[in-house]
Amino acid sequence: MTYTQFNILVWALRLTAAIIMLQTLFFKFTAAPESVYIFTKLGMEPWGRIGIGSMELVAAILIIIPRTTGIGALIAVGLMAGAIFFHLTKLGIVVQGDGGQLFILAAIVFTTSAILLYIFRKEVMNLIPFLH
Repeated sequence: MTYTQFNILVWALRLTAAIIMLQTLFFKFTAAPESVYIFTKLGMEPWGRIGIGSMELVAAILIIIPRTTGIGALIAVGLMAGAIFFHLTKLGIVVQGDGGQLFILAAIVFTTSAILLYIFRKEVMNLIPFLH
């Protein structure tokens, strides 16, 4: 893989993760019925919906900025691991007849962010002093 191809791949991963997280923020921040239902079922409405939405906003911004991609990816992996966990334990893969769309989006963000985290692992290790 050439340097240019690698850069295109990294930007595709960045944009995929960030766009999905930013797109779902509209539903969280406007208290869309689907989001309210999900976070009510988890016992986290409204603070969980707003807090997790805020963390997703931060993760998306950090992923887009080349210097902070690794930290954003680390945050996104954690958030999406939580989303996948709750889909598998409390919510179900299909939520309110969505055909599993929210679960699939969480899995895509988790996967793209995990790949970014692997690519930028050295930068992340350097930013977290206690991991040295």
